[in-house]
Amino acid sequence: MSTTLTSGLTLRELLEAKRETLSLELLTPDLSLDRRCQDPDVSSPGLALAGYVGRFPGGRMQVLGETEMTYLESLDPDERRERLETLFSMDFPAAFVTKGQRVPDVLLEVARDAEIPVFRSYLTTKAFYSRMKPYLEVSLAPSTTLHGSLADVYGVGLLFIGKSGIGKSECVLDLVERGHRLVADDLVMASRRGHDVLIGRGHELQRHHMEIRGVGIIDVRALFGIRAIRQQKRIEVVVQLEEWDDARSYDRTGLNREEAEILGVELPKVTVPLNPGKNITVISEVVAMNHLLRYSGTDSAMEFDRRLRDRMTPVREYLEEDYE
Repeated sequence: MSTTLTSGLTLRELLEAKRETLSLELLTPDLSLDRRCQDPDVSSPGLALAGYVGRFPGGRMQVLGETEMTYLESLDPDERRERLETLFSMDFPAAFVTKGQRVPDVLLEVARDAEIPVFRSYLTTKAFYSRMKPYLEVSLAPSTTLHGSLADVYGVGLLFIGKSGIGKSECVLDLVERGHRLVADDLVMASRRGHDVLIGRGHELQRHHMEIRGVGIIDVRALFGIRAIRQQKRIEVVVQLEEWDDARSYDRTGLNREEAEILGVELPKVTVPLNPGKNITVISEVVAMNHLLRYSGTDSAMEFDRRLRDRMTPVREYLEEDYE
């Protein structure tokens, strides 16, 4: 697994991708758009326009709404320039002026001196934030590539991992035949959203093709229909497939929980040893249903353990009082 903490998004890429959605107009075409944004948050200058920059969030793109522009207009020309020079001396990739407001020449002059591009959006400030932030969160999310297969089983994202040739693709193919859905095979591209959500998808060139040894490359969508695939899915359980090892002791109660860490997110992990005759497809369905059951508040293993301990209590008390 190789983790990629994104190297950032260039302003040129941002402009090409969101020019229409954000209703953007570049006001400084003479400046380079190769500057990179690495912070998924955007914010307003706030007190920085008043001269206090002690808590300024460096590296974060700045949005000047009607409040900020009205405040600048209220200042005399010398003070306005001073405040703008203070703001643009800080480290941030770009500035956006919302609501299609008129941008004073002094702001563009100071921005050019600092080589910080300025854009104007004709959206309201609220609409600008609501469209910009989700895009940045997706584009700048930490990501990694995983060798495995991802399937949606009863609404649960199961990530099958294991050494090459262990049967991951065949297991997922059997699940698809039983009505479940393929997300990605062989190469799973995972990204973290927020603190604990992992989203998996396939490579755009691979789409929903699978490699089945002895058969070759198959198109799952063409064979099983549009209902057999998903574009992306949250990864919720890791299923480790491995060959049966007589020398190893496997968990038989479900009380010894395993976890797998991906991009700093802890996920429940189930290790399934394979031997001839084992129906791994049905086991996978049980893994998904058991996860849903635990999520709803019912833990079968813990409940069985509790009942067993309750039944053993009278016997234990009897033995503790037996002094013979």
